[in-house]
Amino acid sequence: MKQLIKNITLSLAGISLLAACNKKLDITPEGAPTSGNFWQTETDAISGANAMYNLFDDENFYGRGYWWFINASDDMVTGRVKAEGDNIKNFNSNFIGGSYTEGQWKMRYIVIKRANDVIMHVPAIPMDEKLKNRILGEAYFLSGLMYYELAYTYGDARAGVPIVKRDSLTGDKPIPRSANVNLVYDYVEQELKQAAAHLPYFDTYSSDIYGRPHKTAAFAFLSKMFLYKKDYVNAERYADSVILSGKHKLLDKFADVFTIANNWSSEYIWSVYSNSQGPGGWGSILPGVMLENKGWGKYNGWGYYMPTKELYDSYEEGDLRREATILKPGDHFTFYGEDNTYASTNSLSGYQFRKYMEPFSYPAGQHLSPNGDHPTTDLNLPLLRYAEVLLIKAEAELMQGKNADKEINMIRHRAGLKDVTGATMTELKKQRRSELAGEWANRHYDLVRWGDAQAAYAKALHGFGGAEIWPARSFNPAIHNVWPVPRSEVTSSNGVVKQNGGWE
Repeated sequence: MKQLIKNITLSLAGISLLAACNKKLDITPEGAPTSGNFWQTETDAISGANAMYNLFDDENFYGRGYWWFINASDDMVTGRVKAEGDNIKNFNSNFIGGSYTEGQWKMRYIVIKRANDVIMHVPAIPMDEKLKNRILGEAYFLSGLMYYELAYTYGDARAGVPIVKRDSLTGDKPIPRSANVNLVYDYVEQELKQAAAHLPYFDTYSSDIYGRPHKTAAFAFLSKMFLYKKDYVNAERYADSVILSGKHKLLDKFADVFTIANNWSSEYIWSVYSNSQGPGGWGSILPGVMLENKGWGKYNGWGYYMPTKELYDSYEEGDLRREATILKPGDHFTFYGEDNTYASTNSLSGYQFRKYMEPFSYPAGQHLSPNGDHPTTDLNLPLLRYAEVLLIKAEAELMQGKNADKEINMIRHRAGLKDVTGATMTELKKQRRSELAGEWANRHYDLVRWGDAQAAYAKALHGFGGAEIWPARSFNPAIHNVWPVPRSEVTSSNGVVKQNGGWE
């Protein structure tokens, strides 16, 4: 059944909770608290912490909604005609106020509110101290992660996002945006450092709490945040906190990363926990969203986010990652336990991402949600994995004028490629694209932060046969480096929350 917590108000008053039965990320509710008796017991602390994960099951959180922003890159196209999604990819402001991305801001602030409630109330609860520390660490981690995602999505030097300070709560009064994005990153740093201080290492967890934050996940996101902030010394420092912990290593085979058996492997850092159990599954629907529309008559794939020829051709000859990442016409793959030859009747590009196909390889759809309208699987969706930590360190080293051959060659070696000497940012950019294609690592934002987006998007995109499938786009860095604040947030705040310049 879904590991889901429903109908939790921002004050956690009147919580209504669903039962659950899964072995991983067990957020089974412990009773039904009311506003008059909450934050009194260990059970309340557990229920309050579980509430933070509720929205991870929303299809727009880590499933399809945010992916419309990632779809802006040159690695993929929408796949099916979808006017609002196409407007997002084309940086056309007509999508503002639509349903696809409008809730991204609000959902993350709901998680932040629930995390703040935990941080403010749990310390005073008499309970097991080890459990208390872990719960507080979870709350600091999720608060930091949400602010981080909000910061790079909507913030720049002109304005950050509102920071809800726990020591000066304003009730329902709108909070203006912080003066710049670095102020938000400073707050993320505080939250993630607190998370790292409170959380244990993942290898101390029993399987019933897999999927909850752990120490090296906090270090890894600190490293990535500092990379985005262009603080390369600290980006390298916290990447080393992960690497030198000795808790992680690359799997021998790249394709093995994206298998159910390796959801919690040595390469795992942080993923969206997902399962197929119950009437509708739980977690990220992205594998089903990327599957061929109607799934060749066997499953309700949605047919979105199809790779481009530009991505396929960007791989170095002999790179083992290409075939593990992309299906092209004529490729063999296993689907519902049978050998199939890939051919698409719906893909605009003729390609399909292969990374998340393993759950569909088993007979009778045994690892798939029975609800094709919420197509979760038993495969977790990686948000940040160890290979990216190595690439973060490599980039931080290069930006400091250091040599990054060691980390880059670790990535190349697994891909079946020869070592390089004196690697530059050109090689680093190629490895990020080849290693992380079709992942939350977010190529669009890589292009933005490198200053490469305008030139990349001025080129048309092509499909398998070489035909143009997406025209060149106009990208103005002064406007499009950030996405527009949802119209509903500007309106409901009576203009206290300002729109990003140029979008409206």
